[in-house]
Amino acid sequence: MGAQWSQFFPPYPNFTEGDVESQDGKVFIITGGSSGIGQQLAKMLYRKKGRVYIAGRSEEKARLAIRNIRHEVPQGGSLEFLQLNLDDLSSIKASVEVFKSMESKLHVLWNNAGVSQPPLGSLSAQGIELQLATNCLGPFLFTTLLLPLLEKGAAESPPGCTRVVWLCSQIVELSSPPGGFPMHEVQQPPKDKTRNYVNSKTGNWFLSSEFARRVGSNGIVSVALNPGAASTNLFRHTPWMAYLAWPLLHKPELAALTELYAGISADVKVENSPNYVVPWGRIGDMRKDLTQATKPREDGGSGRAEEFWRFCENKTQDYL
Repeated sequence: MGAQWSQFFPPYPNFTEGDVESQDGKVFIITGGSSGIGQQLAKMLYRKKGRVYIAGRSEEKARLAIRNIRHEVPQGGSLEFLQLNLDDLSSIKASVEVFKSMESKLHVLWNNAGVSQPPLGSLSAQGIELQLATNCLGPFLFTTLLLPLLEKGAAESPPGCTRVVWLCSQIVELSSPPGGFPMHEVQQPPKDKTRNYVNSKTGNWFLSSEFARRVGSNGIVSVALNPGAASTNLFRHTPWMAYLAWPLLHKPELAALTELYAGISADVKVENSPNYVVPWGRIGDMRKDLTQATKPREDGGSGRAEEFWRFCENKTQDYL
């Protein structure tokens, strides 16, 4: 329980903006970067001269975030908006094509956007349970389509500097059943929005681990993280939860340091896969049974991560 306690009350961060050199020439995408943790991360990368794309569904909110960041940081890199609707698989390829028209490479993708416990019965444009669609299937498709640009970023960068960051959650370790979710719960989600949220975050852990297994040889690091409990609009569908959790909630700037560490720190390496980062920027250990689930059956694991990967492939194949 000590490891969980230290995630509720993390030690002072040892990795901050001051530890990050200039990111001039580096290209970054942050999904959900118009508010909360994502916006704070965008500000940090912009301050370090990075070329930052804030990807999201609301251009109005993104433009406001960009104006605010530029006001706070008069001399930064560049900030751009990228239209992205993760809950509509049919629209994601067009978003990637727009990005490709502006950039030929990508160095770090933060799959930061997510939804938590919307009203029961909420569905994506394709009729899929909304949390599974937004937190897993959308990011999976987006990452898959961006892989050629990530490979170009990796080809010109030192090993391990090109990364994909997947937002997991401490709730996975606290609430996920042994070995992770049973596959029938993603194939036919239960009428339990909390359980579906836990499953989607467990899915992020599985996708991160399986992505690492498949592309690590290309020099791309895949890392999952628990950003830390932060006061953001993630709780907009469950305001009572934000009220109850208030003593445990921290400023988004601290959680952004967890994401910054996952995307930039030299501590995160290809050979350490599967990488798992905890607040406010430390290498952590995922629950043993969930780590075992990331290993294929032929390597003594349960193969659950590989099975979930194939499920995501099947659900998104018509939108490639």
